[in-house]
Amino acid sequence: MPKLIYVALLLLSLIWGGSFYFIKQLLHDFGPWSIAFLRSSCGLVVVLLIMLILKKPFAFRSLPWPAMFIMALINTALPWTLIGFSEQHLTSSMASILNAMTPVWTIIVGILFFRSKSHYMQWVGIGVATIGLVILLGIRPGALLSVDGIGLIGMLTATFCYAVGSQLSKRLSVRGCTMYQITYGTLLSSTIVSGTLAFSTESITLPNVTDMSNVSHIIGLGIFGSGIAYILFYYMVEKGSAEFASMVTYLVPSTALIWGSVLLNEAIKWNMLAGLVIILFGVFLASRKPRREAALKPRSVH
Repeated sequence: MPKLIYVALLLLSLIWGGSFYFIKQLLHDFGPWSIAFLRSSCGLVVVLLIMLILKKPFAFRSLPWPAMFIMALINTALPWTLIGFSEQHLTSSMASILNAMTPVWTIIVGILFFRSKSHYMQWVGIGVATIGLVILLGIRPGALLSVDGIGLIGMLTATFCYAVGSQLSKRLSVRGCTMYQITYGTLLSSTIVSGTLAFSTESITLPNVTDMSNVSHIIGLGIFGSGIAYILFYYMVEKGSAEFASMVTYLVPSTALIWGSVLLNEAIKWNMLAGLVIILFGVFLASRKPRREAALKPRSVH
């Protein structure tokens, strides 16, 4: 895999680490479907502008729209809404922790439904990253028992949706769609789905949308957390794998803690730094192939 993919991984973790904070703040004035709609529509505008500037082809008529709508529902509209719903019952930090279930689900879903092959290095990497996550967060025995059940189920369902969606995105790219086309197609589909449900079941008022505090949160969540973030995500899926891209969720809790220090003056302790190093090592291990498999792989002839 290209080294740039690791840079994309770190950038995406920084962006998504702040998303849980933005969602929590927007819940004061918006419902979960409304937040998903605002996030999708703002992200869509950014991606369209980037594609126009870079002169990337849209190929609107040739995109597999039925499959795109299914992927958008599973990988975008539904999990984003579930995260907003879950944060009505959980803290943003706990939501980011539970979000780290995504890599495990991704491997399991890939094996069961998409004929993906896993290797022991993936499981070793996930195990190491999980240990790092526990150290970073200082999780004590029985801590998860105190988590709100409804919020817990909501977040676990969201991570399962992410796992299925990331596997589907890899199949779409194989069918000839570029990462830009997948991104704008997904966000457009998600905007339509979430917007329909938001305007029919919730209330979106102009004063709330134009409130300066909400505007900053919408920009952070939509422009960065959706538009730019999804280009980075699909770049990792295209150049690496769905399993590698899902490993970003192990870094998100650590970057969420970093944002907490910057925005809320929360202290960063030694276990946070130690856990972050272990998580990075786990991500590295999960992206490595076993030596025997790498040795058997045929080399290209130039």
